[in-house]
Amino acid sequence: MVEELVTTGVALASAGAVYAAAAARVIKQYERGVVLRLGRLTSPVRGPGFTMIIPFVDRMRRVNMQIVTMPVPAQEGITHDNVTVRVDAVVYFKVVDAADAVVQVEDYRFAVSQVAQTSLRSIIGKSDLDDLLSNREKLNQGLEVMIDSPALGWGVQIDRVEIKDVSLPETMKRSMARQAEAARDRRARVINADAELQASKKLAEAAQQMSDQPAALQLRLLQTVVAVAAEKNSTLVLPFPVELLRFLERSGLQAQAQTEAYERVSGGGTRGEARREDAARTELRREDAEGAGGEAAGDAARAAVRREEVPLDAAEDLPGIELPGVEVPGLEIPGVEVPEAEGKPRGDSAT
Repeated sequence: MVEELVTTGVALASAGAVYAAAAARVIKQYERGVVLRLGRLTSPVRGPGFTMIIPFVDRMRRVNMQIVTMPVPAQEGITHDNVTVRVDAVVYFKVVDAADAVVQVEDYRFAVSQVAQTSLRSIIGKSDLDDLLSNREKLNQGLEVMIDSPALGWGVQIDRVEIKDVSLPETMKRSMARQAEAARDRRARVINADAELQASKKLAEAAQQMSDQPAALQLRLLQTVVAVAAEKNSTLVLPFPVELLRFLERSGLQAQAQTEAYERVSGGGTRGEARREDAARTELRREDAEGAGGEAAGDAARAAVRREEVPLDAAEDLPGIELPGVEVPGLEIPGVEVPEAEGKPRGDSAT
């Protein structure tokens, strides 16, 4: 009898141990337990720690409450400006209601993945290429709203969505590279033109300052010569000094003015001499025609022409004018002397 009681006790203890082992459950901190008793949801949801269920009656499903990182496969589409692109993204989400994640949707991970793919294709079709490349923050926000709307009914909350990469065709890449190069070239030319404008203004101011002080231009020339002479393998050609050229120019103008003044002063005698030569030639022809008497007069006229003497009556054209010697740099002009005619009174013309 005693042996039967002991055997029964041992059997009951073993059955209790087996039952306790089958009913005991341990839920981790980042998990929640959803218990279905005979297929019906029981409340509340089991929290982390040790819990018990009825074996063969209750069925518990653990739901991960951590943030899940899900990559979205690359989707190929045509943008609003008719450019074919491939875009991939990544979705960060978490379960906020474990019961809805188990009851409302069969597989919330697969559902979120499909919604993310369709939303990404829709964003590609509504956006331009420039927005995909430079305005991703706005697209990420729009994509997050599109995915989060249906996911709320599944007990899932979308934390954020990021577009990872945008793949372009090779032809489009080359076109964009040429466009970027042209834009950089344009900016470089604008900067260079601005620099040239500023430099020209400064050069104009420097030229005006040097024009007020001519010695500054000569000093600048000497500085340039020193800078060029620093190169030992250079052939230095010194320009003719500008100040010396100006001095020679002023000297030439003074000499020309003095020469013109002398010609104006002596011009009357020269014209009188020319008239007398013409008269002498006319008289010579007349004397040759008349006879022997004119031959002697013609000889005298020829002698006068050869000697180029100025008779006294030439001075009558310039009364009261003295002709001193005129000094011109590099040119010596002696004073003009008027020879006196012997045996002839003043005012007689050449015969």
